[in-house]
Amino acid sequence: MVSSSVKVIADPGRRLTLRGPTGLGWGTISLPASPLFGTDGIRGRAGDLLSAPLAMQIGYWAAQVWRSQGSTGPVIVGQDSRTSSHMLASALSAGLTSAGLDVWNLGLCPTATVAYLSEACGASGGVMISASHNPPEDNGIKFFGADGTKLNSGVQQQIEAGLRQENSLAPQQHMSWGQCFYRPELVDRYIDFLQRPLQARLDLSGSKIVLDMAWGSATRLAEAVFRRTGAEVIGLHGLPDGDRINVNCGSTHLGPLQTAIQDHGADIGFAFDGDADRVIAMDATGRTVDGDYILYFWGKHLQEQQQLPENTIVSTVMANLGFERAWQSLGGSLIRTKVGDQYVHAEMVQRGAKLGGEQSGHILCHHYSMTGDGILTALHLAAMVKELGGSLSDLVDQSFHTYPQKLQNVRVEDRERRLNWQESDAVQVAIATAEQAMGADGRVLVRPSGTEPVIRVMVEASDRTAVDHWTAYISGVVSQALAS
Repeated sequence: MVSSSVKVIADPGRRLTLRGPTGLGWGTISLPASPLFGTDGIRGRAGDLLSAPLAMQIGYWAAQVWRSQGSTGPVIVGQDSRTSSHMLASALSAGLTSAGLDVWNLGLCPTATVAYLSEACGASGGVMISASHNPPEDNGIKFFGADGTKLNSGVQQQIEAGLRQENSLAPQQHMSWGQCFYRPELVDRYIDFLQRPLQARLDLSGSKIVLDMAWGSATRLAEAVFRRTGAEVIGLHGLPDGDRINVNCGSTHLGPLQTAIQDHGADIGFAFDGDADRVIAMDATGRTVDGDYILYFWGKHLQEQQQLPENTIVSTVMANLGFERAWQSLGGSLIRTKVGDQYVHAEMVQRGAKLGGEQSGHILCHHYSMTGDGILTALHLAAMVKELGGSLSDLVDQSFHTYPQKLQNVRVEDRERRLNWQESDAVQVAIATAEQAMGADGRVLVRPSGTEPVIRVMVEASDRTAVDHWTAYISGVVSQALAS
């Protein structure tokens, strides 16, 4: 059995150092005093915050929490293409197996593959090694429960409390070590799951589709899945490359997709992020079709089929006012949550809603899946366009006009200062001044990112000039406040 004797020492930099002899062979781990888990698991610079010793301990305590709940099934582990993903997956697997649970390693795959197989295979849970849309030097650890949904904050806190030695969870005795098995063939079950509900209307023959796979997880299967539908597929950034994942491509850099659509005369394009749990679409004219538009189209489609309870869509505080007012004009209700698909999912469960998501392209349709799935979303949107007999451009023309919206990131490496930005009186005065000036025709949202070391400043208004002015003004005040 692994010893749980660990000393926790606070240092002047407001970080905690964990020291002590254990059976896992680790020496010193430096942790931030603030919580490890953010809006999408644990994320940070690989080799800095996310080291192999930390990943091993996280795996060990996750297994202890699962075993304390009576789970004995395997843990599904997947990863994106980052060069650090192999290191973290191996270390995490060592921690999981040291606590007596088997690991089924899928290798490279989308995040949604781990979520689906966690439920389909009767697993204790799943873990995805990925930093989603972040740059190559970052990485992350996302946990899923046995039902395929992201672990709720309570379970995450139990894992972290065990890691910090702040709970009463005693490591359980076990008779044998767990084993690690390489199971890439299980990904085929996920591919079948993607296409099964669409078989009757998934003939995309005659369609020309561009896929930007961002050198990441989508490279494992996206082109093959779309070619099965009969579509002509043009692939961009279609090989796994951990040094270039998300770099000037994918869902956060749409220039290459727009160019390819125009060069090839394509009907539609889709850009995925590093782990393919989000997608941004683009029509034949090169117009961006983000999560707000996708929710509107899918919501209207489900509404017409009487499959949308209470005509309700759940989104976040980032959802555009143009989308909200257009949906309301159809008799629908838009419920907003904090940013993060885990909050969208929780609200959907509480309200019995079936459709939700984020402007960034995380879409959850509980008719088909319990987690964000960029490839599934892209297939359904392409099928809807084909079924309606027109084009994605037609759908955009007939939908709504977005309010001008601008998002600016203010970088801040100090995690504690980033989480406590709201203590600045100057920032609060700047926000209040902007809100008063714009009135009912605008809004301001300032928040710390849960996935990157930045403060996000978003301004939305009916007037583009006002948006540009107040975004620059508030961002400048935030930057000065963080530097003081």
